[in-house]
Amino acid sequence: MKTITAEELKARIDAGEQLNIVDVREPHEHAEFNIGGTLYPLGRILSMDVDELENLKDQEVIFYCRSGNRSGQACMFAETMGFTNVINLTGGMLNWREKFSV
Repeated sequence: MKTITAEELKARIDAGEQLNIVDVREPHEHAEFNIGGTLYPLGRILSMDVDELENLKDQEVIFYCRSGNRSGQACMFAETMGFTNVINLTGGMLNWREKFSV
């Protein structure tokens, strides 16, 4: 599993790159603050309910959560399901907010 820092991801977002960003937090966390990722709670991934993500199997997918733990699990699990290019946002939204004071 690869990782990406908040600074690297923000630079890519700011540059207008088309990214596949997946938020694996719970809906209330996503509603409170998010960086534009698609909400797909970790529980769905762990129960192999990944139909909506299937078309991303051979594309880069960046997972994020609150601290980087759940997204790390999502990355590992996605890799076992055949995803070939998964990336974990180091430090999650806690680190993002610390760096960019949102």
